[in-house]
Amino acid sequence: MAELTRDDVAHLAGLARIDLSDAELDRMVGELGVILESVAKVQKAPTDGVEPMSHPLPLTNVTRADVVVPSLGTQAVLAAAPAVEDDRFSVPRILTED
Repeated sequence: MAELTRDDVAHLAGLARIDLSDAELDRMVGELGVILESVAKVQKAPTDGVEPMSHPLPLTNVTRADVVVPSLGTQAVLAAAPAVEDDRFSVPRILTED
């Protein structure tokens, strides 16, 4: 792999619109170099026959079945409402028509 230069880092910083000082550019050359070396190592891993996954552990979603069950009726729910109109909650208007 080609060696990462200070000019490369300055170019990348410019593309990302990040203003880096000279000291930051010098530091980033080393840090980005380590990242690129790590990526190169991962790319060499033998992945033939390995299925893609979203998580390294076999997890199952623990949710209950969506079952329709009896619930409160309209009159029972509206009985506690401060104001009702046409079998609905009635609330004060906060917006005008315009």
